[in-house]
Amino acid sequence: MKPFLLLASRAEDTAAEDEYRAYLRYAGLQPDQLHRIRMEAAPLPELELSRFSGVIVGGSPFTSSDPAEHKTATQQRVERELSRLLDRIVAEDFPFLGACYGVGTLGLHQGAVIDRTYGEGLGGVAIKLTAEGLQDPILRGLPESFVAFTGHKEACTVLPSHAVLLASSAACPVHMFRIKTNLYATQFHPELDAEGLVTRIDIYRHAGYFPPESAEMLMADARQFTATEPMKILRNFVERYAG
Repeated sequence: MKPFLLLASRAEDTAAEDEYRAYLRYAGLQPDQLHRIRMEAAPLPELELSRFSGVIVGGSPFTSSDPAEHKTATQQRVERELSRLLDRIVAEDFPFLGACYGVGTLGLHQGAVIDRTYGEGLGGVAIKLTAEGLQDPILRGLPESFVAFTGHKEACTVLPSHAVLLASSAACPVHMFRIKTNLYATQFHPELDAEGLVTRIDIYRHAGYFPPESAEMLMADARQFTATEPMKILRNFVERYAG
């Protein structure tokens, strides 16, 4: 089997390693089956897509819709490199799954309106599949409604006309969409369980997602939720595209 490629951008080593382990665990992959590149650490090398079964983009501290003057040089570089890579991925309809940051990257690339209108705090959220979502192979085996963990400053306000809406929440109308046949983006985190969210709350307590003094309460709240269904998306993606 050709490996999958995980494009990560978390600068904190603890967060980066926890994310990588979560993708391995819930996608059912071994380390040699999931090649990771930390985009924040160095320029993206030239990639031969045919060497991989598919591309996964993990969550990120970057906010795509921020004005350019508010973005660091690293963020601007990562966005340029991802945009160039998406040119090729979209043209080939190459298997792609972007989690959280995927909405900001694939969405913007395809003409979606991405802004802060529908941001959601850290915690468990009820996600509801659309009629199209219930029929999509990547969502095979998921119930119409399930709990997933979220935490995002920005979201998609308007999808491009050629996108297919697959899932929503009460507070965020676009939680998952598809472009063409094989390109997916989720706003929720399909790799995240309660302890994974607790780890991120601890790491990012001073990152501006929430008041630092509320971290302990958010951790306690996170442990009240159980998210088991979203992980099926990762398994389905791997099973469908492993080659």
